[in-house]
Parts: sequence; structure tokens; C-alpha cells
Amino acid sequence: MKIRFNNAILTVAAIAMAALSALPASGEAPTGYYSSIYGKSGRELKNSVYSLIRPHNVLTYGSLWYHFPYTDCRLDNPSVVWDMYSAKTYYFRSGGSSVSGMNKEHSVPKSWWGGYEIDAYTDLNHLYPSDATANTAKLNYPLGEVSKIDFNNGVTKTGSPVTGQGGGSAVVFEPADEYKGDFARTYFYMATCYSTPATKVGNEPDLTWKYTYMMNNSDWLTLQKWAIDMMLRWAREDPVSDKEIARNDAVYKIQNNRNPFIDHPDLIEYIWGEKAGQPYNPDDIDPDDPDPSTRLVNPTQDLTIEFGEVGLGKMLQTTVYVKGKHLTGNLSVTVYRDDAAMFKTSVAEVPRMTAMTDQGYPLVITYTPTTVGEHTCRLIISDGGLTGSYGAQLKAACRPKPTLTAPVALPAQNVTSTGYTAMWQASSEEVDFYIVTRTVYGADNTVVERQEFTAEEIGYYFDDLQPGQRHTYHVQSSRLGYTSEPSNEIELSTSGIDDIGATMPAAFLAMDGAVRVKCGDALRGVDIYNINGQHVRHLEAVYNDDIIALPRGIYILTTAGYRPAKLVIK
Repeated sequence: MKIRFNNAILTVAAIAMAALSALPASGEAPTGYYSSIYGKSGRELKNSVYSLIRPHNVLTYGSLWYHFPYTDCRLDNPSVVWDMYSAKTYYFRSGGSSVSGMNKEHSVPKSWWGGYEIDAYTDLNHLYPSDATANTAKLNYPLGEVSKIDFNNGVTKTGSPVTGQGGGSAVVFEPADEYKGDFARTYFYMATCYSTPATKVGNEPDLTWKYTYMMNNSDWLTLQKWAIDMMLRWAREDPVSDKEIARNDAVYKIQNNRNPFIDHPDLIEYIWGEKAGQPYNPDDIDPDDPDPSTRLVNPTQDLTIEFGEVGLGKMLQTTVYVKGKHLTGNLSVTVYRDDAAMFKTSVAEVPRMTAMTDQGYPLVITYTPTTVGEHTCRLIISDGGLTGSYGAQLKAACRPKPTLTAPVALPAQNVTSTGYTAMWQASSEEVDFYIVTRTVYGADNTVVERQEFTAEEIGYYFDDLQPGQRHTYHVQSSRLGYTSEPSNEIELSTSGIDDIGATMPAAFLAMDGAVRVKCGDALRGVDIYNINGQHVRHLEAVYNDDIIALPRGIYILTTAGYRPAKLVIK
């Protein structure tokens, strides 16, 4: 049963978002927003939705905790985080600070497309605050329905999938019933926004999916058949809630794009479901532009464009897609008032024809602070036949330059013939994330690849270890645009490595907030006790590479046929 709230409570959420621009009534897109998809069907329909939602204001990774209080607050208490991964209560902190015990979670795992990709990496339509323990337990598993549970906190479950699900993964992540539709509509959005050929040269998709448990790179529908069937059922059984409507409005105010499968949930059926191939002609969409006036579509009047925070001596950039209707000339762009000297636009004039395309003109705005503090100014767009001018608020924060020391890299864990987890010690200083630089050497000791990866935790799993290769990695911490000196270098060679996942009888590797199981065959009858001898948990069976989430503490783990293991969870 979907949780719903009355209008009085929704008013509380509206007050919490008062700093952002006003929109039509909750759940309503601006007039004419969906007119371009009217009458389309099949591939053309999906491509037209892509063209509508793909261009959007691109956020910085460091600004996400500034936006979460608007997008992910409880409707009945805006100071409380709405966590779709646990039943714990977390509170937002002021000034865009991260919430202790929570992660910024890519609901469609970033590892599925190979890591860093700026637009998808920071797209709020699939980024949610998540309890860190639950996030560790779900890792990058595909969505699914669990048959044998190995983790369950009452909201998030992981375990073996029911027959026909998982796409080859031995473990799936099952959200609570009240959020299954939320996740389904999120995945349909991502499968459209970043995987639709549309007008790409050579029909290449935006993202090439490295992991294809749920996604594929060959079909315009983007999703595997089993995933489509399951998520269609989830979307039907768990309809759009007030929470999703409020969040969609909040994201639109920040990014200036929407999840169309929240505004028009029946649209899913026309692309993937029972009405596939039929023209999409809903009564509430006017196929013609009902407003012939010259106007600005993006940015909307009084939109707040939040840059986030940066250290003194560094700068931030964001991209705003300027779009207009029925323009008669080029648009003038300027910044003024307050701290305008610290903000600069990439151009002073936006070409009329580019501004009237579906994508709009990508206006880059640079923030270069000269003093520590909170800084604002107004972005003003005028001319082009507009009546008067349109104004948006630019907001950013500059902090003192942070002090960062080099992390300590640790030997790799979970080493098999095909993969390993790069490890390091947690920094004693506040950091935004870690940067892992991995170098791959071939048999002749030449560099095959050198690449950077970002991580919030103290470990990063690589699954592409090849025979004859040598890997090295080092780690840096990052905060406010600054990075520390590199850590010590760790070397890993495939020479002499056997698949320990299949040959080791049993091992239990303590991680941050969890333990990873390494075993050849399934372990039956696993019991976990705390240091006081109290029984904490019983698992019927665990399998190789299973993750068992545990709170901080000391535990004794027993299983039939093996000596007890002592675990220290930090």
C-alpha cells in the first residue's frame, strides 16, 4: 500500500521549498511541456521523450547535499530525510553538509556504465540519500524479488532472485513494496534519458552499459525482457504517490527536467507495456503550442541555481540550457547585483535558433570566489522579443581551503582470478569522496590503461583482472575541489593467483559496516553472536561474495563444519 498524505501536509513541504521557484500545482508540468510527444508511438515516442528530458541543468557532485533537503525531505517533517533504503531516522544538517551514516546513492549503479559520466552521475532523478549500511548491502545488484534472504532491514532486502530474474546476477536488491513503483519509474527514466539513440550520430546510445543484468546495448527498449515485465508489474501495483509528485516538482526546479513517467505513468505502457505501438494521445496534452507568445522556457522565472560549495582558490561551473519559444532575436545574458563579480557566463548573447531547439543553448556559468562566505547574484535574460526580462538566482558558497593528508592504501581484498577490491584507510578529515587511480600493465609491462574512479566508501571493486596483467592503485581524498597528495602505491599481479572464491573453504572479510563471505560451496546454518554471547542473527545459507551488514561491534560467527570466526566491524 502506497503511503499518501493530505494537502495540509503537502503545504509543509511546499514551505520547505520556498527558496526555489514557483511552479503550477503539485504534479503539474508547465503548459505545453509534453506537447512534443503527442501522437508519437514506438521508437519515435521514446526518442521524443529523450529529446524532451535529456537536456537539463547539470549539477556538480559536491552540491547534491544542498539539493537533497528539497528533493528528499519527509512531507510531514521537512527536516527529516526520506530514506527509501532503511527505516532509520536521519536529519538534514545546515549548509549542505552531508548526513552522517548516509551515502549519495545512484539507484542505477554507476558501475553499470563504467563509472564517471557527468550528466548521469549527478542526475537527481536517480540519486537518493541512502542509509550507508543498506547501501553497502545492496552494492550494485540489480532490482529483483528475493527468494532466499541474506540481508533484510525491513525496507531493503538482498538475496537470491526468484526464478527468471536477476539477469545472471546471483544476488538482487528488493525494495519495500511501497517504493517498488518509485524505483521502476526511476529505471524507466534512466533507460530513456541515457540510452535512447534519438539523433545520435550512428545511433549510438548516450551510455554503453558495462553490466547488462537489466539494461542492454542492442535494443531501443534498453531494458531486458525480464526487467520490463517485473517493473511494469511494480509500477502498476505501486502507483504514483504524493512523495514522487513533490519530488518531481522539486527536481524540476533544480534541473529543469522532469520524470515523465511520474507525470504520465500510463506513458510506460505505450513504450514497454500493453499499449506498445499505439499513438500516445492523452486528453491532457495539447499537440499544439497553446501559447503563441514569445517567452522563456528555461530557466524559469526566479529559479535558484545552486552551485554548491568550493574551497577558496578553486572554481565551480554549471551548465544551464537556455530555451525559448517564438523568439524574434538573440537573447542577452548578464549577471548583476550582490556578488556578480564572482560569476561569469560563457557568452553574453545566446543565438535565437539554438535557444528554440528541443535541447536549448548550453550556457556555462563559472563561479570563481575571491572571499570565503555565501555568495549570490542574479542571472538576467532579456531581448529576443521577450516582454521584460527573466531572472534566476545564482547561489554558491566558498569555504576555507581544506587541509588534506594523503590516505593510506591497503592491500587488495576479495582477490580472485578476475577481480579484487582496492582498499584504503578512512581519512580522519572530512572528505567529499576518494579518487582511486588504477593503472593496468600488460605482459610486456607497458601501460594498457590508467583511469580515475570516485568512491565514497573505503573500497572500490574491480572485476576486470585479466591473466598476465599487473595492476597498481593509489588513492587521494577530495574536499571542496582540492585533492590530497597520492597515497602509497599498491601492486597486484595475476601471476600465481588462483580463484580463491572457488578454492578457499571459507573466509570472512570484515568491511566498513559489513562482512563479505568467501567460500567455495554454500555455508549452511550461519549464526552470529555479539561479544556478550547474545544471538544476533541466523542465516539458513550464505554464498560466495555475499555481504552481511552488521552494526559496529565485535562478533563471533559460527557455521556447521568450520571453526568460529571473530569479526571486528568498524
